[in-house]
Amino acid sequence: AGATRQRAPRPGDGHLALEGRYSFEDVLELVGGIGKSFASYWETECQVIKASLTDMDSTSTGRVRISDFYGANLGGEWRFGESEGYLRMLGALDESSPWRGTQVIIPNYLQAASNCIVSRPHYMVCCANECEDVLSELEAAVGAPLATPEAILEVVGNMTDFNDRPAPLDDALRGQLRRVAETHGGKVPLHGRLFAQWLHFVFPRECAFPHRAGEASFLTPSQFGDTYMVTWDEVTKHVEDGKVFAAGTAAEKVDGLSAIDMQWMTQWSEEEELPGDYSLQLQSPWARRSRLLVPGAAAAAAGAVVTLLWVGLSKDSSFSKGSAASPWQLGGGAAPRVHSV
Repeated sequence: AGATRQRAPRPGDGHLALEGRYSFEDVLELVGGIGKSFASYWETECQVIKASLTDMDSTSTGRVRISDFYGANLGGEWRFGESEGYLRMLGALDESSPWRGTQVIIPNYLQAASNCIVSRPHYMVCCANECEDVLSELEAAVGAPLATPEAILEVVGNMTDFNDRPAPLDDALRGQLRRVAETHGGKVPLHGRLFAQWLHFVFPRECAFPHRAGEASFLTPSQFGDTYMVTWDEVTKHVEDGKVFAAGTAAEKVDGLSAIDMQWMTQWSEEEELPGDYSLQLQSPWARRSRLLVPGAAAAAAGAVVTLLWVGLSKDSSFSKGSAASPWQLGGGAAPRVHSV
């Protein structure tokens, strides 16, 4: 606030300073400065929340069992009080694993509206998106909206997470990135949903899982309604159910893989969404040259404002951590189906 007041005095301000009175514009400027700087203060609280969640993430997959999430609430952690329905609407749940059950996705939860300290019609003060640093470094290194898998792997291979651990680029993740590139003719759109999904599994505690359009919402607790808070009975039930579930799956193994390994990347889906028309960049050079000879092509391109591309691949996408190839990498997937809207 003191820094905000350090400006050249305006004519007529002298008597206001002596009398301790300020104009509406002065107060508006002061409050605006506080609002702009408050996010840095709130980020320290966000890191406290993240630390509490990562302490419960024993698998380092960026996920916490919902029974452990509510168990912390039962133990006195006041922050984790959102209802299961509200968490689902926020896109903070992973319900894809039959071995781990319902899980809270750490970065999705951190960036949810329930963790915004300020909510106004025109702006909100929320937890920072830590994945932006990762993507910014990639953008600076690549210098283009698309990149080859090799270029991406070279950059990401030199990155560390926020705990200074190297990115876990195993054969499964490398193969999955190449599969995304195959979908787009050999290059990966850096701002597409599939690449954001890949980044999530490389940095599961920093990069949020990108749900398909329309699957999640950013409603605040007041907008969601009275059921945004979990009840005490629901908390105790989740905790008891978690104990039973854990006892039944702790020793379960499938083809030598533990339940923890088998649940890895079960949330992966094959639908691509692009924020713009990448058709020109994804074409081969000779295709781009021939396109220029087609009458009316320029007018058609000018009329395309935003295009979302959904690439529907095989849904048989069981994926285990550490495996060298998935069913679609072995050639069992269906051919891509591209739909433009």
